[in-house]
Amino acid sequence: MSAPDNVIECKGALILGAGVAGLFTALKLAPFPSLVLAGSRPGTSGSSAWAQGGIAAAVAAGDSPEAHAADTVAAGAGIADPGVAALVAREAPERIDDLVRLGVPFDRRPDGTLAVGREAAHGAARIVHVQGDRAGAAVTGTLAERALANGAITVLEGFHAVELAMEDGRATGLFARSGMGAHARLVLFRAPAVIFATGGLGSLYAITTNPSEARGEGLGMAARAGAVIADPEFVQFHPTAIAAGRDPAPLATEALRGEGAILIDENGRRFMADVHKDAELAPRDVVARAIHRARLAGHQTFLDCRSAIGPAFATRFPTVYAACRAAGLDPAAQPIPIAPAAHYHMGGIASDARGRSSLEGLWAVGECASTGLHGANRLASNSLLEALVFGARAAEDVKSTIAPGCGSGTPPAPERFAVPAPPMVLRKAMSELVGLERDESGLREALAVIAQVERAGPAEPALLNMTAAAKLVAAAALMRHESRGAHWRSDYPATEAKGGRTFLTLADAEEALDARACKSVQRAAR
Repeated sequence: MSAPDNVIECKGALILGAGVAGLFTALKLAPFPSLVLAGSRPGTSGSSAWAQGGIAAAVAAGDSPEAHAADTVAAGAGIADPGVAALVAREAPERIDDLVRLGVPFDRRPDGTLAVGREAAHGAARIVHVQGDRAGAAVTGTLAERALANGAITVLEGFHAVELAMEDGRATGLFARSGMGAHARLVLFRAPAVIFATGGLGSLYAITTNPSEARGEGLGMAARAGAVIADPEFVQFHPTAIAAGRDPAPLATEALRGEGAILIDENGRRFMADVHKDAELAPRDVVARAIHRARLAGHQTFLDCRSAIGPAFATRFPTVYAACRAAGLDPAAQPIPIAPAAHYHMGGIASDARGRSSLEGLWAVGECASTGLHGANRLASNSLLEALVFGARAAEDVKSTIAPGCGSGTPPAPERFAVPAPPMVLRKAMSELVGLERDESGLREALAVIAQVERAGPAEPALLNMTAAAKLVAAAALMRHESRGAHWRSDYPATEAKGGRTFLTLADAEEALDARACKSVQRAAR
């Protein structure tokens, strides 16, 4: 093992990730000190900044946290944790108030109250937006501005974390790389508390709405250190990515369907009315599979916004409008060609109501965590909300249990490495074999491809983090002998009456696969 070039002692919490989850956690920690490792300039990158929908919260007259929680549990297809759903829905209005105080310019009604919209599977209008489709960018930008101005928060750019530093079973920091080639350095950041806010894994798929940095590396790092991972098989595919040949694919926000946009084929036939009673507002997994099956049957699929939005498109949904115009489309006058794309990971590092993982010293918040809120199918606009609620909770837990300062000792460092992109062979295997519809032969083929990628070159920690994440998704999908929510097995199309959540370690998955066993590792929620 090579020694690090430098050791940086963090006085307080070390936060990996500068999206909504990481920045909000840092602000909630202050004046407790924190060091935020950001891949690039905070406020401009990552899935948070790209989020077009909004934030769900029962802030309108006639709505209630109880109704919000009930919709969340219903969308979770039988395995969402009701207690977690109730907790998140109850704290949602307070987190919206936090953002208002920080200066997030939410859309307002003429009377000054928050404007709310309705999205799929919500029983009421409860989604707060910014300029229709700019909530993610506005919230992330505001949090970045506040964090950069806060003296308790230090933000460092340009470091690529690759491995947890572990001492006696406790996470004590992170090894990260800075520079390239001959100028590369390996730095050990030591801290009394490590908080992962690393986002999802959509870019392990060939067709995704996620930015390139959403490669499951945080999940992989935690898994390689022995953390329990929850529900990794549940990957949500957004039904309406804009099919314009771009990687990643631009997103046509669900809010468009909330405003009345419809799904049609090349003949102008509206097909969702024959699939689900809620038509275009059915749960995302239902809509995504309907579009996927229509395309498999040889149809082209479109989102038609002409009647519902029409000439107001450019002002009401400027982000989608710009993406369409860049592709040579006028969404006010033409149907938008769409296809499903990997969008959100309901699984992640198993974490409790305080954000604690199974590894002492490691907390996880946002998309890289799995709290039980989403179950098998995330309810629209609950993702940014989850990041806010558990960011605040993790911050409170760290402040109440951790004294600023670092321990002693230096854990072993990883070998020198490059920072590879996910190989296209891996991304294609995930899209084609671990996508919207799965079966045993395809999943085993995907696992073989993952193993081949692992063996193809030197043991680079960054690549091993990606393959660990991919392996957990495919292995858990192989072990779940049913279809539920976002996980659909064509060879097991029925849903079991008493399905449970999945909890497993990377060692569990590898042991089961080595034995060619498909026995379930689903355990009762802890």
